[in-house]
Amino acid sequence: MSSVALVVSLVVGVVALASGAWGALLWWRFDARGSYWIAVRTTQVGALALAVTAGVVWVSGEEPTSWLFWLYSLMPVAISLVAEQLRLIAAEQVLERRGLDGAADVALLDDAGQRGVVREIVRREIGVMASAAFVIAFLALRVTVERGGL
Repeated sequence: MSSVALVVSLVVGVVALASGAWGALLWWRFDARGSYWIAVRTTQVGALALAVTAGVVWVSGEEPTSWLFWLYSLMPVAISLVAEQLRLIAAEQVLERRGLDGAADVALLDDAGQRGVVREIVRREIGVMASAAFVIAFLALRVTVERGGL
């Protein structure tokens, strides 16, 4: 079981690191690619796989030498959930900062203004998800260290 935990944590760590790096690049360049969201969802599925692996370790009766194994294995799911909540409020924050009350106010803007609002919202969402991916990568790669105590 120890080798399975190692492989899963390494794969999740690498995928999350790549997703975070790609997101950081897109954020920096103000580039909104729809394909990036596939990487985000893949990272989230990886976080879930890491938690399931920890559950299998627990059911199999293996006891890690440190409680940090459990923290590093389960925390990525919580990070994903928090990041999704932050992503959902990104639009509200952008609209509030621009003094707009909602979609009706955005519709009154010219085309360039509407595109600017949407780009800012998407950029903020990408930044949140890229940051979460980096945290998930760190935690998953920490599992590889703690896995040695299984």
